[in-house]
Amino acid sequence: MRNASAGVSRVLGMFGVAALVMLSVDAKAADDQAALSGLKEVKVAFDLKEGDAKGLLGRLNVIDETRQSLIKQGVSPHFILAFRGPATKLVQTDPAQIKPEDRPMAEKIAQKIRQMGESEGVEGFEQCAVAVREQGTQAEKVLPQIHVVGNGFISLMAYQSKGYAYIAP
Repeated sequence: MRNASAGVSRVLGMFGVAALVMLSVDAKAADDQAALSGLKEVKVAFDLKEGDAKGLLGRLNVIDETRQSLIKQGVSPHFILAFRGPATKLVQTDPAQIKPEDRPMAEKIAQKIRQMGESEGVEGFEQCAVAVREQGTQAEKVLPQIHVVGNGFISLMAYQSKGYAYIAP
């Protein structure tokens, strides 16, 4: 019985050491200070074209987590979120344009956009009018937080020329 107890203790001890090593690795992975060294702000234009509702909401959540992390690390974010392509149907108010299985998630996307629109570091949302036309939706049905621009490519080019990094998550 004593040998069994010793064996269990050794196994538990090894799990404890493994857990500490994993925590140590996770703590180091969360440190962005080397990359952020010397930065007071970052400017990013996100090119969002995901047509799967769950996928688009996931991307919005990660962008928001990134925004919050930058602020916690003392860097001011300046984010533009540009929608085009299949994402267009998920950021408008006409449920007939949204697949029935995506409608509940589209409402969560709208809620996330409203929340982010009131958050520090989010400068704005844009919807490409070319994508509106190509996707068969209407500019007046785009969520009210999102500004419709003539051409998303031109807008993204302009932001890059103004020093915004381009990220297509």
